[in-house]
Amino acid sequence: MREVAGILLLLGVAAEASAGQPVRVAVARGTAGEQATKQRLEQVLGAYDVTKYTFTREAVIEEGARNHAFPVLTLHAGFADSDDLLASYIHEQIHWHLREHETHQRRAVAELRRLYPGAPVGLPEGAENAYSTYGHLVTCYLEVQAIRKLLDRERAAGVISRKRHYLWIYATVLSDEERISSLVRIHGLGIE
Repeated sequence: MREVAGILLLLGVAAEASAGQPVRVAVARGTAGEQATKQRLEQVLGAYDVTKYTFTREAVIEEGARNHAFPVLTLHAGFADSDDLLASYIHEQIHWHLREHETHQRRAVAELRRLYPGAPVGLPEGAENAYSTYGHLVTCYLEVQAIRKLLDRERAAGVISRKRHYLWIYATVLSDEERISSLVRIHGLGIE
């Protein structure tokens, strides 16, 4: 039954694709909140050139869901701010990018473990496990760089200041940006 629901969801994503849209955005249940967030995301995708940050072409808006990248990029409904929606969309897309560079990402995580021993695990400071916390140093660094290119630096800073999760991760990215930038470059994880 779950597999059938997943197939129907993917078919719904394909059916709702708009001509010329780089990403097909669907809703999970069709609630008002999902529909509003879908419309806002489509507006955001039309307003910004996110081509270089697009690694999967399907996105779903789901009421009550936590944002996640796999198996289908899924964003929760109810984003009040389009800048926050843009940043979350890019964050989840970056997970797809890093998945394509898994060997390099594992090496970067091993180095990050040495650089930042004892990083926090668990929300709101870290991620769900140690590997994810260290991996998110790369993800969040790339997210910050992307939103700074798409938004002005002040608006990008506003997005980061509104985060209520990965607090240690974002703080470390911002305070140790040069070191993380170098590590991302050395391990070939940047987005060109």
